[in-house]
Amino acid sequence: MPELPEVETVRRGLRPLEGATLERIIVRKCQLRRRVSVAALHNLAGGVVAPLGRRAKYLLIPMVNGGGMIIHLGMSGRLFMANPGDALDPHDHLSWWLKQRGATIELRFRDPRRFGSVTVLQQGDLRKHPLLANLGPEPLGNEFTADYAFARSKRSRRPIKNALMDARFVVGIGNIYASEALWRAQINPKTAICRISRRRWGKLVWAVQDVLGRAVSDGGTTLNDFYGASGDPGYFQTRLRAYGQRGEPCHRCGSLIRRISQAGRATYYCVSCQH
Repeated sequence: MPELPEVETVRRGLRPLEGATLERIIVRKCQLRRRVSVAALHNLAGGVVAPLGRRAKYLLIPMVNGGGMIIHLGMSGRLFMANPGDALDPHDHLSWWLKQRGATIELRFRDPRRFGSVTVLQQGDLRKHPLLANLGPEPLGNEFTADYAFARSKRSRRPIKNALMDARFVVGIGNIYASEALWRAQINPKTAICRISRRRWGKLVWAVQDVLGRAVSDGGTTLNDFYGASGDPGYFQTRLRAYGQRGEPCHRCGSLIRRISQAGRATYYCVSCQH
């Protein structure tokens, strides 16, 4: 599933849409993870796209006069600008046609598994939508600090990896980047968060921000079917040191990377230097 770096990569790739006028929308299949409101989508026609945003793993496409769309890519969703005359894929469920300085742009949403979602807000601030109301701080923002994490973790015994993947604690960190950050911070993913000192939280916050920052610079991670808005894959997978490395020697100490299951998700770590 696309995580923060992948969604941020898509947002940056779609910047040419900013200032464009939305002329028409074609909905070929409205039953995604949640049913798309066709009428609400069509009501956005004629509006001008404001600067794009991102909150957690959601892409925000606001309109200048308020409202807009909140898009989640799900497990296999792609949002990209199609070339004129490109053939339709059977999984191209929605198309938006926009006009920018006399040129026509077609934006498509392709989602083979249909776990993605397109939520429409007719007016108001997208960031105040109930989908985003109870989310934790952005990991690359000023609110995610060692003091914040230490204060939130004093009374909880849940494993640190589970906490990192809880969007109420901090947003946008999925399975890949949680494993990578814990490897960099040399923290065992099974460690109860109440046992992590403020000093170690400082190291982990740095590791989270370093991993996510590098992944954004590399255009995300492409393991299966993630591609950016331009159709290019991400390249952060070449930097992976823990995730997917079961049985490989640790890049730091040489011990073998182990794979376990936590909350139904695969976790990769080094038993020797993560403690």
